[in-house]
Amino acid sequence: MNTRLCVRWFAPLSLLLLTACAPAPIYKVTSTTVTAIPMQVAHSPDQYAKGDVIWGGSVVNVRNFPDHTEMEILAYPLDSSQRPQPNAQGIGRFIAIFPGYLEAFNYPNGGLVTVSGQISGNRTGAVDQASYVYPEVTVAQSHQWTSAELRQGHPNVSFGVGVGVGIH
Repeated sequence: MNTRLCVRWFAPLSLLLLTACAPAPIYKVTSTTVTAIPMQVAHSPDQYAKGDVIWGGSVVNVRNFPDHTEMEILAYPLDSSQRPQPNAQGIGRFIAIFPGYLEAFNYPNGGLVTVSGQISGNRTGAVDQASYVYPEVTVAQSHQWTSAELRQGHPNVSFGVGVGVGIH
């Protein structure tokens, strides 16, 4: 079998196999799902009012109130499985509003979450000494990512060509 023919079959097959390993998205995108990032919504709240979003990121803070819980989240882009990508540039902060009580201990700072919900407004607050506008999302569904789920679909195989230098 010639090398070209082998590569023509092997490359698409290997891409298909790697794609098959990636988990499916956890939330369904609908016609009312807004693709704007939190930073855009904070700058133009009227344009996105009552839109549905699927956002995720890193937990910054959890605050409980008598009838709901608020989670401040530093948003990151999501991959095709809707997992936050914390190695990317942050894309704004938002407040996720959950009905009822969430145990803050179960959502440690830096933990990764993805939420699905509706934009319910904006709030002015502060990040350190700087004033900040937070979009608010009333959460319909949420998912807290485990380290095993974050690794899923990322094979521990690497290919490379290089030169190694050792000192004896």
